[in-house]
Amino acid sequence: METTYYDHGTPAERWERARMFFDAKEYDTAARVLDGLVEEVPEQTGPRLLLARAYYHSAQLRRAESELRVIVERDPVEQYARLMLGRTLQRQGRHTEAELHLRLASALAGDFE
Repeated sequence: METTYYDHGTPAERWERARMFFDAKEYDTAARVLDGLVEEVPEQTGPRLLLARAYYHSAQLRRAESELRVIVERDPVEQYARLMLGRTLQRQGRHTEAELHLRLASALAGDFE
């Protein structure tokens, strides 16, 4: 099995590498690192959420939506994933769908009108 730069190292090392790329606004590269990491540790929310954010910031909105839906299906009260899902749907022009997730995110954050 050939190891590439993106999947080299321990999961912790790849997590740190992905975060460095994300912080440097190298969202496509961060997503490449995170894609393998999410496959390896699919039960962890952190890498999947950062992958969704990388997809969002690199305008890969369908991919971001897919990752975010996995998170909210597993953990319906994950406030930030709800917020990101709403924003992702908004960017796709799906405002009616977005509204539900944005309201839930707001309620989960304790922002009541």
